[in-house]
Amino acid sequence: MPNTLNNLELGKSGTIAAFSDEQAGCQLMTMGILPGNDVQVVRKAPLGGAIYLKMENQQFAIRNKEAECIMLK
Repeated sequence: MPNTLNNLELGKSGTIAAFSDEQAGCQLMTMGILPGNDVQVVRKAPLGGAIYLKMENQQFAIRNKEAECIMLK
């Protein structure tokens, strides 16, 4: 199983290595979610909803499908 953001447990942190989907990666980078940044999972909505992240004193909500394409170190 690849080490992706959607597999990261609640409260745990990881470092973004790359994006497995180029289009989703471009969208995430325009939001400021960049390779090399440390991210922490703050909350996971039930039933495969949004994943809430904390990164560099900012918080983001992204879809589970987008979290699947974020590869972690």
